Amino acid sequence: MKPVYLPPIDAEGGAYRERSIEPRRTALLNIDMQNMEVSREIRDRARQPGTPESRKASYYERVERLVIPNQQRLQAAARKAGLEVIFTTIESLTRDGRDRSLDHKISRLHAPKGSWEGRVIDEVAPVGDEIIIPKTSSGIFNSTNIEYVLRNLGIEYLIVYGVLTDQCVESAIRDAADRGFMVTQIEDCCASYTPEQHEHSIHAMKGHYCRTRSTDEMIAELERLTTGAQVA
Repeated sequence: MKPVYLPPIDAEGGAYRERSIEPRRTALLNIDMQNMEVSREIRDRARQPGTPESRKASYYERVERLVIPNQQRLQAAARKAGLEVIFTTIESLTRDGRDRSLDHKISRLHAPKGSWEGRVIDEVAPVGDEIIIPKTSSGIFNSTNIEYVLRNLGIEYLIVYGVLTDQCVESAIRDAADRGFMVTQIEDCCASYTPEQHEHSIHAMKGHYCRTRSTDEMIAELERLTTGAQVA
């Protein structure tokens, strides 16, 4: 097998962070694409004037028209390449949510154990034996055993995407980077309530805690790596 070239950790321009993934050591992490947040019913209500969801209509339109189709393409390419696809959703360990974080109690965020609200939406749902890790806080690394699971799987690279860009997605990126994972954020597989919130978060993460790629760029990289061609 051809050895993997690794630039020095402190190489100029963040070259160590910007290098290609190693597919066998890479997992996708889909964040909070669940019924409670972006179900078809919620997206439909957002198109009806005067509903609470209509105040965030542009967000739900981005999810519908850009984020979901891109996630579908990304996950299909990852499965074809043999990558692990992992999901996390907000879901309590109990029906009454007494185990939730203080912040989620204050914010009135609660998907009861085993509920429809806690399930990944059908459009990007897990396939077969793929892993789902419920969480009860913003940051998955702070309230679950995901690091233990990733280490057991031999994962060193994480491809992160979902909602909201500047909340749970950003928390996962920061925490994964702090724990020594090489993180890639897929910009057009993420969304936040306003374009400004989304862009500000992408800019804050890019080149500091992760590298940033589009869906097309990430799929092209996967295809080149898994067909043996060299990736710049």
